[in-house]
Amino acid sequence: MNLPESLIQSLQNIKGFNEEAFKEVHQSGGQITSVRLNPGKIFNSQFPIFNSQLEKVQWNSNGYYLPERPSFTLDPLFHAGTYYVQEASSMFLEETIKQTVDLSKPIKILDLCAAPGGKSTLIQSIISKESLLISNEVIKTRVNILTENITKWGAVNVIVTNNDPKDFQRLPNYFDVIVVDAPCSGSGLFRKDPNAINEWSENNVALCAQRQQRILADIMPSLKDGGVLIYSTCSYSQEEDEAIGDWLMEAFKVESLKLKVDEAWGIVETVSENGDAFCYRFYPDKVKGEGFFIVGFRKKNSAEVKSQKSKAKRNVDKLNSKEIEILKPYMYNGDDFFFIKQHDDVIALPSWLENELPDIQSSLYIKKAGVRLGAIIRNELIPAHDLAVSNIINPSVARLEVDKETALQYLRKEAIKIELDTRGWILLTHQQAGIGWIKAMQNRINNYYPKEWRILNK
Repeated sequence: MNLPESLIQSLQNIKGFNEEAFKEVHQSGGQITSVRLNPGKIFNSQFPIFNSQLEKVQWNSNGYYLPERPSFTLDPLFHAGTYYVQEASSMFLEETIKQTVDLSKPIKILDLCAAPGGKSTLIQSIISKESLLISNEVIKTRVNILTENITKWGAVNVIVTNNDPKDFQRLPNYFDVIVVDAPCSGSGLFRKDPNAINEWSENNVALCAQRQQRILADIMPSLKDGGVLIYSTCSYSQEEDEAIGDWLMEAFKVESLKLKVDEAWGIVETVSENGDAFCYRFYPDKVKGEGFFIVGFRKKNSAEVKSQKSKAKRNVDKLNSKEIEILKPYMYNGDDFFFIKQHDDVIALPSWLENELPDIQSSLYIKKAGVRLGAIIRNELIPAHDLAVSNIINPSVARLEVDKETALQYLRKEAIKIELDTRGWILLTHQQAGIGWIKAMQNRINNYYPKEWRILNK
C-alpha cells in the first residue's frame, strides 16, 4: 500500500503521528470487524456471531469486536436489525454525546449526513423514548439505504429526511444537538478501502474543507442557544479537522468542549492551532479501529432569531376509532401513539410528537416517519414489513420460530413449506427476532418479504 507522500509530510508535526507505526499498520493488511448491538431488540447467548466471549469496544456500551468477518448477508439476525456493522472508532460518538448532553431529558437531535445509518442507529440507542432523532441524507441515491437501516433498527422516534443543510434554516433554534459527520477526503479509511488512495489529493482536501465550512454555516442557525454541535470526519488532514475547529470558533459564538478520555484507549487529544478547540484523533496504530476525528462545541447565546410558535397547518389524515381498534392488537402499548394515513398506509408515531410534526412536515421533505403499520382493507390490517421488524409490535402477535435455513429461504423470497394448523398473518422469527410476515392460506404460505430487500446470493 503506497500512501500519498504529501499526506505523510502534512502529518509530521501533528500530535500522536508516528510515521513508522502509521505506515506499518497500513502495510499489515489487517482488517478489524466490529458490530454494535441493538438494545431495542431481544438478545440471547445463542446468536451465531455472539457465541463466544467477545472483546468489547471500550468507548461504546453496545460495541464488540468480532474475531473474523462472517457473511453478514447470510445471517438472518443482521436482516432483523439486531445489530449494526460499524467501524469501532466512529462508535466514540456515543461517549462524546454522553459527556456533553443530558440524555435524561427529552431532546431533539439531528444527524445531518446520516447515510448509511451507523451514527443514527447509535444515537437512537442512547436517547430517551421521549426524544426525537431526525436522520437526514442530502443525496437521493443514498437515502434509500438509510431508510432501510432505520426501518430494520425498529425505533418509532426517528424521522428520515432528504434535505440540503440550508433547508433546516426553516427550523431556527430547533435542535438541542446536531451531529455533522461531514463528507471528507477519506484518508482515515485507506486501510479499510485501499482504492480510496487513488481518489485522495491535496486539492480534494481543500475542496472538502470548503464544503465542510459551507455545511456547518448552513446548519448553525437551527442549533439552539446552549445546544451541542458535534463535528467528525474520517480524514487525517488538519485542513478538514483542527482547522475547521478554529474556523467555527472564529465564525460563530461557540465554546469548545473538552472530553474525558481514558489514556488506555489510545485516543489522542490535540488542540487546534489557535489553541481554542479540543480535538480527538484516532490513529489505527494506537486504537483498534480506523482513522477518525471528532470535536464538540456548545453554542453560546446569540442574537439569532428564536424559534417561533408553529403556524403550520395540521394537514394529516387521522384514523377513526374503529380503525384504531383494528391496529391495537398488533401493537405494544398502542395508547402511546397517534396514527396518520399516508396514501393507503397507516403510520404510528409517538403521541408526544403530534404537536411537532406539522412544523417538520412544512419545513422538510420526509422520507420516513415513525413505523409504517400497513394498510387497512375491509376491516383487516395488511401488515407492513416495517411493523414486523419494529420495537412496537405486540408480543402476543401470532409468530413462528424457524431455523436458519428456513429463515434464509424466506429472506431470498422463496416458497416456505411448513405444516401449520393456524391461518392468517404470522410473524416469522429467528432466535426470537422478527424477520417478516407470512400469510398461511389453506393450501400454501405466502411470503411477504420486501422484494427489493431479498437476498440474491446463495
